[in-house]
Amino acid sequence: QVQLVESGGGLVQAGGSLRLSCAASGRAFSTSAMGWFRQAPGKEREFVAAISWSGGFTNYADSVKGRFTISRDNAKNTVDLQMNSLKPEDTAVYHCAADATAHWLQTRRTPTAYDYWGQGTQVTVSS
Repeated sequence: QVQLVESGGGLVQAGGSLRLSCAASGRAFSTSAMGWFRQAPGKEREFVAAISWSGGFTNYADSVKGRFTISRDNAKNTVDLQMNSLKPEDTAVYHCAADATAHWLQTRRTPTAYDYWGQGTQVTVSS
């Protein structure tokens, strides 16, 4: 079992930066791949980024590649998403999620692969 709580969302102007953090509790965190997803009003939940157990492998959606960076600290049970050069189309509720059945090298993009989800944090980017 993994419990996830996101923080760090807010309102920022286009071109600005935000850092989201996800605090996890539960023994399964260190053996779970972790992902960030987002959902804008009227749209389906979409993959943003994922990181493997050890943090050695990462995976990004094309729309955020080069602007966002995912990282994790297994000693602190946290996973972060650094978001730079933000655009209005990045506006969404951002959720972190834990994939407890991933292989240790694996990062998956499909929401249904993830077993545990946080409640989300709102990110709004103004133009």
